[in-house]
Amino acid sequence: MAKKRSLPLIESLHVRNYRALQDVKLDLAPLTVLLGPNGSGKSTIFDVFAFLAECFTVGLRKACDNRGRFKELRSRGQTGPIVIEVAYREPGFNKITYHLEIDETKGVPVVKSEWLRWTRGKGGQPFKFLSFEMGEGKVVTGERPENEEDRIEEKLDGPSSLAVNTLGQLAKNPRVMALRRFIIGWYLSFLTADHARGLPESGPADKLSATGDNLPNVIQFLSEEHEDHLKRIFSILSQRVPGLEKVTAEPLPDNRLLLRIKDAPFNDPILAKWASDGTLKMLAYLIVLHDPNPSPLIGIEEPENHLHPMLLPRLAEECREAAGISQVLVTTHSPFFLDGLHPKEVWVLHRNEKGYTEAHCVEKMKDVKAMVEAGATLGHLWMENYLEGANPFEVAKAHGGRHAKG
Repeated sequence: MAKKRSLPLIESLHVRNYRALQDVKLDLAPLTVLLGPNGSGKSTIFDVFAFLAECFTVGLRKACDNRGRFKELRSRGQTGPIVIEVAYREPGFNKITYHLEIDETKGVPVVKSEWLRWTRGKGGQPFKFLSFEMGEGKVVTGERPENEEDRIEEKLDGPSSLAVNTLGQLAKNPRVMALRRFIIGWYLSFLTADHARGLPESGPADKLSATGDNLPNVIQFLSEEHEDHLKRIFSILSQRVPGLEKVTAEPLPDNRLLLRIKDAPFNDPILAKWASDGTLKMLAYLIVLHDPNPSPLIGIEEPENHLHPMLLPRLAEECREAAGISQVLVTTHSPFFLDGLHPKEVWVLHRNEKGYTEAHCVEKMKDVKAMVEAGATLGHLWMENYLEGANPFEVAKAHGGRHAKG
């Protein structure tokens, strides 16, 4: 029996003036997969979520500096603010929209506008229960903020501070607190097999890091706290990697952890540094997708790298199963991964003649839904050029070979 969703779900993302995303809106499903030519904006969509999460963990200025500062983030040729708008729904609550508008003053990024809006009850008018500009504004407190309730004036540390991040640490603002907790809890993967081969210091870790460099620590945690859960992961992994029996994290005398992988025919396990890239990445993906304490949003970039093509449709199904609890966002270039997906789960991104990203849901493309219902797979339809904008040669031809950076 499927578990009932208990985590918030993003319904749409609207971005303006963020690199190539001059004006892009996506309606997100529990599982959403981004497809498109190189440079089409897939990784930029992914980075919008990473940027927003960093604004809450390291601050707006540092998040901008990590990307070459504000001037490198704003879409080329544009002068307006960067706008990120996320519409989401918590279980048991109506849709809430979070709006963040960022600009620059004297070379410093500032929060020009930030608000939270929702509709309380059926037939009610949307109202903002949090509204700030340049570090000053008002908030309505309470579990279910009402339009007629008093708005409390607040002043933040400065115009670069986010109101949701500051006020979301106060128990009197439970809806604001829930959004802050939601964003901070996102897991965005930048896994590499090389990082997973490291020798971290011993000590359990309940979450895999973005790069996977603490994989031995997570194995240690699961073996100590969720042994049955870890056995299930190994069982699935052994079906994907023939002969693999188990993976262990062994403490060394210098307090580091050594990851070992044992094949069934042999008595002695091998060191992780000699294991294949595909084995380590598949193990990491399974740990993320079968987390006993799942993240509300899981982002995975190009999972097909280093994996056998025949494993990808099943990995797509695993992503969909995980999406019953977490929301899952994936970027891909693989028709084999696409074969395991439904049209409503896939968006095609491409650059228009002005160099900005456009996004279109595959389900709305001509004849695609009917052909899938008749037995065609999305991977095959992609290779046969039925997915508009997904063929880099056709896009380049339509634009006369021009390509603008975002």
